[in-house]
Amino acid sequence: MNNFKFQAINKEDMDRIYPTEKKAKGFVQYGIYNDFPEYLIYLYNNSAINNTCINAIVDGIVGEGLVCDQSHLLDCANNDGESWNDIFKKTALDYKLYGGFAWEIIWSKDRSRIAEIYHVDFSWLRAKEKNERGKIPGYYISDEWAEKYKFGGYGSGWNRNASYGIGGIEDLPYLPVFNEKKKNEEPKQVFVYNPYRPGQRYYPLPDYVGALRVIDLDSEVDNYHINNIKNGLSPSLAITTFTNADPDQRNEIEQMLRLQYQGTNNAGQMIYMDVDSPENAPKIEPIPNNGSDDYYIAINEMVVQKILTAHRITSPMILGIKTPGQLGGRDEVTDAYLLLVNTVLRPYQQTLLSEVENFLHLMYPAADEFSVGVQQLKLFSDNEEEVDVVTSVESEAGEDNMLEAEIEQSDREAVNQDTILI
Repeated sequence: MNNFKFQAINKEDMDRIYPTEKKAKGFVQYGIYNDFPEYLIYLYNNSAINNTCINAIVDGIVGEGLVCDQSHLLDCANNDGESWNDIFKKTALDYKLYGGFAWEIIWSKDRSRIAEIYHVDFSWLRAKEKNERGKIPGYYISDEWAEKYKFGGYGSGWNRNASYGIGGIEDLPYLPVFNEKKKNEEPKQVFVYNPYRPGQRYYPLPDYVGALRVIDLDSEVDNYHINNIKNGLSPSLAITTFTNADPDQRNEIEQMLRLQYQGTNNAGQMIYMDVDSPENAPKIEPIPNNGSDDYYIAINEMVVQKILTAHRITSPMILGIKTPGQLGGRDEVTDAYLLLVNTVLRPYQQTLLSEVENFLHLMYPAADEFSVGVQQLKLFSDNEEEVDVVTSVESEAGEDNMLEAEIEQSDREAVNQDTILI
């Protein structure tokens, strides 16, 4: 039995999928290993279909950018030179990727207004334990949770962090939650948008959380295929030698064969061997294909459909994915896109716009009444170009009519100016 070695499956990788909330030393872990946001980032970067879905929805949320009837209000959000459109783009991605977003709020010296607003990467936040009133008092901020605070609690997990020179969670940057009534004693605060989710007390979940397993499967299938290709695919030949070699000689022969014939660069090469007698000639037998191609095709179709469903995309044609045997056409794509706009994009937009307007009023308390909207990607109907602006109050018509009229007027003036220049 000493010749056999068994290795257990890494349970840690399997557990990362569960977004548990566990109290640690002064804060609450986000995921069983305190790396759930990093896991979402991993799936975003390693699943092609998931990446495409998220990017498409974020692009739809951002549209052609924020517009305002007092456009100068959007020009500057902070002293780093970021505009509100810069903040809006980052916030939209965080909202879709993590299910929530965060801004750092800095009050002016006289506390009469908000002076600056910065986007905070949502994956950097960990909540402090709730107080006696059941409210989160603030958040610790770090970009090294997965490495240095992976376990974060008492005992061996925390002791292991000593090698990084960490004195404790209290040494990390900390911001209290946004509260206008406490602006005098707390000039820097953090606003965290954390919508209600059953079972979650501290952290939000993305709307596609039900598909995390199949998204992970998508990335693992790709990983499986690329490693098969790099390592010479599944065994297609069985080579048996009759040299009665010792273990070192067998390893040497195997290494020689791998170097000579393994990998895509060596595909199609001829196998040449020279032996001292026919009796010592190696036995080469083909291994029949197990028919796994159909299996992986079926898995791929299932994975794509479930990921699209989780992101509420009714037709893959919106993403440029053509399903074999499906007729489809311009009308189908238009209908599917309009459904996505009304059921997915506009709710996202109205939530974000509501918060943008609230904080713009706190940044510019003396400004006249104004409205902020998102200029939607322009759709074509009957060969005519339409202007559509979504606001926080009215998604179809009403308060956004003034913005739409102003944009149309600006477009007409730009066309007239171009005509004069010509």
